[in-house]
Amino acid sequence: MKPVILWSDYLLFILVLALGSFIISLIRNRQNRERWSKVFKTRLGISTFLIILTYVLVALLDSFHFRQALPSVEGQPENQVYYSNEVNSVLDLLLGEMGDNIERTYSQPFSLKSYSKIFMQNAQGETVRDFPDLKFAGQHLSDNNKWLTDIVIQSFKAISIGLLISALLVLLHKWWRKEDSNYPWSTAYCTITVIICILCWLLHVGNLYHVLGTDKAGNDVLYKCIKGIRTGILIGTLATLIMMPIAITLGIAAGYFKGWVDDLIQYLYTTLSSIPGILIISASVLLFQVWIDLNPDYFETGLQKADARFIALCFILGVTSWATLCRLLRAETLKISQLDYVQAAHAFGVSHFRILRRHILPNVLHIILITFILDFSTLVLAEAVLSYVGVGVDASMHSWGNMISAGSSELSRSPVIWWNLVGTFVFMFGLVLAANLFSDLVNDAFDPRSRLGGSQS
Repeated sequence: MKPVILWSDYLLFILVLALGSFIISLIRNRQNRERWSKVFKTRLGISTFLIILTYVLVALLDSFHFRQALPSVEGQPENQVYYSNEVNSVLDLLLGEMGDNIERTYSQPFSLKSYSKIFMQNAQGETVRDFPDLKFAGQHLSDNNKWLTDIVIQSFKAISIGLLISALLVLLHKWWRKEDSNYPWSTAYCTITVIICILCWLLHVGNLYHVLGTDKAGNDVLYKCIKGIRTGILIGTLATLIMMPIAITLGIAAGYFKGWVDDLIQYLYTTLSSIPGILIISASVLLFQVWIDLNPDYFETGLQKADARFIALCFILGVTSWATLCRLLRAETLKISQLDYVQAAHAFGVSHFRILRRHILPNVLHIILITFILDFSTLVLAEAVLSYVGVGVDASMHSWGNMISAGSSELSRSPVIWWNLVGTFVFMFGLVLAANLFSDLVNDAFDPRSRLGGSQS
């Protein structure tokens, strides 16, 4: 195998390291540790965090890429190895043959036959028009009439394995956790058990049947939904992290320094907000696509081209979506800068940098955290909209937006092809709902007004 590291892989690894350092600093800082503990001491908080963590782990497994070595041919030197142009990941290995089981065209979830009729010969040699059997789904069956019983049996096996794995993890955690605490561990154990059972069921049954059917090209819809997790996580995280430094710097500077600095920054975000965002994004993506087409030597595989366009899209979304947070931080900084302790710091000759670091930034941190999580959800949905209008990620890249774009025309068919959009909706809904619920709890824990209201009540 030949390792392949994409630019988006580098960025994801950096994000994981940053998350690790954040957790370490969180443990060391008593005040922040107490605030976050309020989030995780709620049942909803620990459940939604585990769901988000599952999505992140899947995205991380899909970021270890490699190219497999091709079999040697006659006349090939012994020390010469050729590699396939197809780039796989560790997630592809865990999913087994799910991505390779390509049928002829559409098929319904758990179906053993194609969704479209073709001319074929029956047992008597007559030419009839009928639904052909699928090539991969249910091939382990000796009798196709027993497929429903087999699904129940295979589901029982998969769930049993999931319960066994989760029981081992729970016992291991209980042995490691020596003292009792106020955290709702029973809720965490139930959530982990449900997640592991669902994953085991999808992996096991998904390699025997097409759980969510197949698309027009015969690709497994469940496989495409799982592979789309990495795109959704990265585009929501990277674009938000690109937007954050711009919004924080300009918003706090406008509210603190006022005068011509405030006027200039207001002019910038007012002008940016006046231009339709879809026009800026479309023009920028198309310009970058032209550059990619004119410089093919920079990319060895098609996936690297798609990854370059993906990184460009994240950058463009981040640069064009900072205005809202900038307004919020400007207004909050204007209010905080007039408080007595800030004015006293000025009177004692404390430097601007120290005032911003010690008094302004900690008091707007709750706005930054809440906006980060909310914008993450918004950008995940924005990718779907952009792909629908044709300026999202590359068509060769697995993403929920591409699936929605391809499935939108299927709703006008008769009979309707519904499973492509339903599968995408379920996976996207799980991520966005968990992120939004988690952001509400973060708001309650970090917003000074929420803490004040709770103390007064």
